[in-house]
Amino acid sequence: MLEKIQETAAFLKEKMHTNPETAIILGTGLGSLVHEITDKYEISYKDIPNFPVSTVEGHSGKLIFGKLGDKDIMAMQGRFHFYEGYSMKEVTFPVRVMRELGIKTCLLYTSDAADETNPAFEIGDLMIIRDHINFFPEHPLHGKNIEYGPRFPDMSEAYSKELINKALEIAKEKGIKVQQGVYIGTQGPTFETPAEYKMFHILGADAVGMSTVPEVIVANHCGIKVFGVSVITDLGVEGKIVEVSHEEVQKAADEAQPRMTTIMRELINRA
Repeated sequence: MLEKIQETAAFLKEKMHTNPETAIILGTGLGSLVHEITDKYEISYKDIPNFPVSTVEGHSGKLIFGKLGDKDIMAMQGRFHFYEGYSMKEVTFPVRVMRELGIKTCLLYTSDAADETNPAFEIGDLMIIRDHINFFPEHPLHGKNIEYGPRFPDMSEAYSKELINKALEIAKEKGIKVQQGVYIGTQGPTFETPAEYKMFHILGADAVGMSTVPEVIVANHCGIKVFGVSVITDLGVEGKIVEVSHEEVQKAADEAQPRMTTIMRELINRA
């Protein structure tokens, strides 16, 4: 695994002519945020050795390098999910490559069925993730430890409090409504049943999705600071649950784009 990570990183370093320290992972329907990136150059996943290829509609499948504001960044337009049939090592492979490339901060923007279980939330709300619950059946650090971090990494601050506080300041300055909450990650690909929503709410989750948690665990293991925000795309509260489709998730995410972009741009430039 380590050899593959280093091989992929070496390939990318030969193609790169910038030195980003911040990476962005974009979820369903949020790929158009890349239009905000200037001086950009792209590398398709299919051209990168050892890289998986996303199979999900709304996930383009390329690495984008350039500037967001004044800062060099790299962005993943398209991510990988356990439900696609990938192992957790494959799902989180790009995060380990980021570590080899010198990435210090990772921003995750997700709408992967971020179904709200908190009755105070509404569709279209931005939820800053302050913690998570790992409900995946396989752990991304299962197996021999890769010496990027300790065998038993601490997760008491999986999401950087410093970045959360900066994001809250930005939202207040710009008049952007944000929520804060706990994200529970499940394997998918089914959306949740009413009974499952109820269970997740009892467990302490405010939103549920099919991604993010594995990447966050590996980023922490690699010593990368993490900030996560999720778009609430449908309601999982008893009495409000309706049939949901992937297309509706994409639509809700698209409508949140301008607010997400403002927070992201400012956060990167103040980091």
